[in-house]
Amino acid sequence: MATAISANKAELIAIANAVASEKMIDKGIVIEAMEDAIQRAARARYGAENDIRAKLDPNSGDLRLWRVVEVVEQVDDYYKQIDLKGAEKLQKGAAIGDFIVDPLPPIEFGRIAAQAAKQVIFQKVRDAERDRQYDEFKDRQGEIITGVVKRVEFGHIVVDLGRAEGVIRRDQQIPREVVRVNDRIRSLILNVRRENRGPQIFLSRAHPDFMKKLFAQEVPEIYDGIIEIKAAARDPGSRAKIGVISHDSSIDPVGACVGMKGSRVQAVVQEMQGEKIDIIPWSPDTATFVVNALQPANVSRVVIDEEEDRIEVVVPDDQLSLAIGRRGQNVRLASQLTAKAIDILTEADASEKRQKEFVANSELFQNELDVDETLAQLLVAEGFGALEEVAYVELDELAAIEGFDEDLAQELQSRAQEALDRREQAARDERRGLGVDDALAEMPYLTEAMLVTLGKAGIKTLDDLADLATDELVEKKRAEPRRRGDDTPRPAPKGGILAEYGLSDEQGNEIIMAARAHWFTDEEEPATDEAQAEGDEA
Repeated sequence: MATAISANKAELIAIANAVASEKMIDKGIVIEAMEDAIQRAARARYGAENDIRAKLDPNSGDLRLWRVVEVVEQVDDYYKQIDLKGAEKLQKGAAIGDFIVDPLPPIEFGRIAAQAAKQVIFQKVRDAERDRQYDEFKDRQGEIITGVVKRVEFGHIVVDLGRAEGVIRRDQQIPREVVRVNDRIRSLILNVRRENRGPQIFLSRAHPDFMKKLFAQEVPEIYDGIIEIKAAARDPGSRAKIGVISHDSSIDPVGACVGMKGSRVQAVVQEMQGEKIDIIPWSPDTATFVVNALQPANVSRVVIDEEEDRIEVVVPDDQLSLAIGRRGQNVRLASQLTAKAIDILTEADASEKRQKEFVANSELFQNELDVDETLAQLLVAEGFGALEEVAYVELDELAAIEGFDEDLAQELQSRAQEALDRREQAARDERRGLGVDDALAEMPYLTEAMLVTLGKAGIKTLDDLADLATDELVEKKRAEPRRRGDDTPRPAPKGGILAEYGLSDEQGNEIIMAARAHWFTDEEEPATDEAQAEGDEA
């Protein structure tokens, strides 16, 4: 009998060691799971109402089982309490309020108890394994990892990572890439999340960072930080662009990434299933970087619209299709690379646009400033495009125009300011006609024209304005880059109510907080009135 017991003890410890080694978790967790299973089996044997504890020695395999009871004067719960007389039999010197141990004999595991214990141990071990996997991978986001394709389910690739499983979802795969079970595959650890069914490790082969990490593996200068990839854009499986810069003037960043006879870039291209990569010198100057990003097309000039956050690029007529690329791919990747919306125009388009703007601005000055066509065109030719520019420019700058003198400059500024006043008054009348409260006119940064726009959007009181979020008020409109003259129907770009006025997020937030100020004032007033009433009574 003693031999059998020893064998069982040795078998328990052997099982604990094997499970801990196979699942790569701490042996103490397995021992704790076994103790929990034994406790549950003991409660089923002696009664679930008992507070039963089990202790398994991790070295010898000895098992101790006991019940914990509290010493009380009057016993109310016979399962968890004992009187002083009974406690003296178990432990000499026991006192009221003590918790003492009542040893229990070992239990025999029946089939059902053994099955229940197995489930408890299995669950505990599985939870520990999940925690181990999450802790191991949670700080490895952004790394490249190599695994073996285990299976393909509903278009998603399940990858065996050795100590865990990862999944490459369909939208994170390279299109038209053929993957078979047992293939070795490299991918980027995109995200690690803890979920009910365990840690989910999401992998990607389509993310731009995957390409960046591949270059870091192939180009030592990138790994060492001498060359930096400042921007990357991909059309997975087809084409990509990266912007690189060298922190050492003696090293050419493009040449280093290409390598001898293209060896370095070809290694990345092969891993990305033949995806063509344009390596572009990065520049802090936006215009220069846009010109580089649109390679191989030649660019005539670049016009940057800071307010609209758009870039207008003019190319020769024979370079238009090259600049746009097949199905707009080249301009789309350039837009992603520079984080700017890009409009492509030919020389003819640009000339036509400039002519229209010239005529429109000339008519504006003729009508608003009451000047002849020649004078209006002279102002436009000097770069003036709005009444505000004429009204508030330095007088010397206006008088310096050929054929102007100081008296004429003063007269033009005076007329421009009068025209702006007329506009403001007309907008004020329209705003009041819409029913917009005068209180809104006291808000910072808001002009009468902005208040008209708010009124047309149904924002007519301080509460209406205060209920808005910042992005609902000032978020800029975003539109897909497109070639001028392309009339393909597209959804209208969304933006805040005042998007056209170019207000910043900080200004929008200040406007909304100013509109909410009366809420806090209203809260304080009742308390003040109540205090005043108490003072009157006194």
